[in-house]
Amino acid sequence: MAKRMLSEFESYDLLKQYGVPVPEHAIVQTAAEAAKAAEKIGFPVVMKIYSPQIIHKSDAGGVIVGIGSKQAAGEAFDKIVKNVKAFNPEAEIKGVLVVQQAAPGLELIVGGKTDPAFGKVLTFGMGGTLVELMKDVTLRILPVSEESIREMVSEIHGYPMIKGYRGTKPRDEEALVSVIWAISRFFAENKNVVEFDINPVRLYESGACIVDARVFVDDTAVETTVKERPFVPIEYFTPRSIAVIGASSEPKKMGYAVMPNLLHFPGQLYPVNNKRPEVQGLKAYPTILDIPNPVDMAVITVPAKHVPGVIEECGQKGVNMAVIITAGFREMGEGGKALEDRVLEIAKGYGTRIIGPNCLGLIVPPRGIDTTYVHQSPKPGNIAFISQSGAIINTVVDWSITQDIGFSAVVSVGNQADLNFIDYLRFVERDPKTKGIILYVEELQDGKTFMKVVSEVSKTKPVVAIKSGSSQKGQEAASSHTGSLSGSYDVYMEAFRESGVIPVHTLTGAFQVAEMLALPKGYPRGKRAIVITNAGGFAVLSSDYAERYNVDLINLPSKVLKELNDILPDFWNKNNPIDLLGDASEKRFEQVFEVLARHQDCWDMAFVVGFPNLVIGSDQLANQIVRFSEKTENVIVGTLLGGDSMERGRKILRERGIPSFEELDFTFRVMGRILWQRFR
Repeated sequence: MAKRMLSEFESYDLLKQYGVPVPEHAIVQTAAEAAKAAEKIGFPVVMKIYSPQIIHKSDAGGVIVGIGSKQAAGEAFDKIVKNVKAFNPEAEIKGVLVVQQAAPGLELIVGGKTDPAFGKVLTFGMGGTLVELMKDVTLRILPVSEESIREMVSEIHGYPMIKGYRGTKPRDEEALVSVIWAISRFFAENKNVVEFDINPVRLYESGACIVDARVFVDDTAVETTVKERPFVPIEYFTPRSIAVIGASSEPKKMGYAVMPNLLHFPGQLYPVNNKRPEVQGLKAYPTILDIPNPVDMAVITVPAKHVPGVIEECGQKGVNMAVIITAGFREMGEGGKALEDRVLEIAKGYGTRIIGPNCLGLIVPPRGIDTTYVHQSPKPGNIAFISQSGAIINTVVDWSITQDIGFSAVVSVGNQADLNFIDYLRFVERDPKTKGIILYVEELQDGKTFMKVVSEVSKTKPVVAIKSGSSQKGQEAASSHTGSLSGSYDVYMEAFRESGVIPVHTLTGAFQVAEMLALPKGYPRGKRAIVITNAGGFAVLSSDYAERYNVDLINLPSKVLKELNDILPDFWNKNNPIDLLGDASEKRFEQVFEVLARHQDCWDMAFVVGFPNLVIGSDQLANQIVRFSEKTENVIVGTLLGGDSMERGRKILRERGIPSFEELDFTFRVMGRILWQRFR
């Protein structure tokens, strides 16, 4: 059966089984039954049409509220039926629902949807008729705990209205938590329930009651669960021998483009070309089976129609890993999907693992491996970059060379016919060269398993992610308020939060965060921050940016103020940010840093902001920052503003493993993202 909406009384009866406070209700077929049922329920009542074809009942004149007598109930029945027949003569009228009218209260919404990647998602927020206009909601991916539900309640902007706002009495928060908890169990335990709105939930000074419920079921729904994936041996990603199948000496062919970067591979490289005895200065072989030695990895660039045969030969040769650069598979439609499925079936038969197809390839700079056609191989480093976009890898690698950024691994995931984000995360988790991980994600195939794996990885190595797209199309296709309010992008952000992943919005930001957390001190131990600068204007801006990005600038303790007063000019600002004034010398910075190091238990991170001036050079300031960092376990962040005159100082900080930024806003934005994940 396709997705369908339960009738309201069916929804009420289902929710009631879980202890959700539903109003008294009855289905009636005549005006007389309506009068009798209304009297039994107790006035006032609301009456609503029951028809599968009428989704928006009010638009059809199918709702009448405030019915206060038996006569009014009978008249309301006749009016509702007449209105609906006029609105849609084809509509099947199964009856009229008579419902106890709830007293006015604070209107909230509790909803649920099924995300294609992560499964069931619970949503809570301000409800009523303005729910989509206000969009004041928060969400969690099931399963949820009671503690998590309490966090949801306090997260919405409208929470003061629950606690009591401007003289109003507090609402019954415990009753609300109980209602959401009951609804979460209803959603979790009914596999066929795929989406629902309970709007409004009316919350009172004592107790709560739901008013309207729309529940969508699908008997074909499949539960999203965590799947176990065996570890891919790390040796598969670090081959000793590589064959390029389709290697070419013709510049316009892909088999030509992938060769130059592999010519520097320190292991054995075997071009495979059935028409040439030599390719780019190396002996070529007609097939991989003709290579006399073992082959660990094959890079495949032949047209898609030939790939199944090539994979068959790779399997016979005992190849561990095949990197399929070739496009023309699932991304091209049903025919391409069938071809991809055939390739995967052959590979599985031999135990050969596949990167791609339709990918840029794999780069492992510390091992001299580059199966891609990037313009220039990146430098070795400690950041792993796993991307769903080959074009972004091309751009990032090119940019990294000018920025002196190195990589431990770069992976283009392609169609993920076999290996996917989960396998690559496990690879870089075990890779000793990798200290930080960046993901570029468009869409995950198995969100539940991803969350489990990345939550484990992020405990030992920071994981930063850029998620593209806000999934507007998915929101437009939603059947309920909940579906339109909690789009796919929002669910990804919640999945990242729960899993310890730090979401960022720019590639530059991703590398700044990853590089910072890959340094020895890593995460700050708390949110308490101090700013030290010799520029009043940047002190003010630091306060603005700290507030914007939720970095807590502390009030300086009296003991710290006293010691600073002893060493600073009388007219210093006596506040945080600490403005050392424009004539601050190297000695003044040193003395202030010594005071702060002695009282490092009062703060968790310090931002040192410098600018070009003749009193203290960037190298002098940087050296003082280095000494400051050596005297404390807390995180020190340098921001040396200006042009080339500050580059010497920045170089010193980079070489000594101290985070360094060139823009003040960016400094606090990056730290804000880190704190959002660490201390939310």
